[in-house]
Amino acid sequence: MRKNSIKNTRINGEVQKELSNIIRSEIKDPRIHPMTSVVAVEVTPDLKYCKAYISVLGDEQAQKDTMAGLKNAAPFVRHMLAKTVNLRVTPEIKFILDQSIEYGVHMTNLINEVTKDLTDQAEEEETLEDEE
Repeated sequence: MRKNSIKNTRINGEVQKELSNIIRSEIKDPRIHPMTSVVAVEVTPDLKYCKAYISVLGDEQAQKDTMAGLKNAAPFVRHMLAKTVNLRVTPEIKFILDQSIEYGVHMTNLINEVTKDLTDQAEEEETLEDEE
């Protein structure tokens, strides 16, 4: 099975959906931030390992606590995944913090600041031209 085969893509999507449900409703660990989402999942073609990219909307401490809680709950999550997804082998899950959403928000804010400065400069130039 190739890495990007249709079957592997479907497995990735199904595992992502179920991981999201498990993290949202099954785990009772208070360290896990309520605004935690599963951004992407990569299951190896042999179904033995899984990388789950996690995004946490919160400060750095909330991200660290959430990752520690998820790492601690990994065996439970794997057990619940085995119950909900019918696979030959239930993959061993490795949680990876994904900061792409946070990075995107930061870049959007920077772009907004620059465009605001440019529009302010254009408005000042227009008022100077009107005064002359």
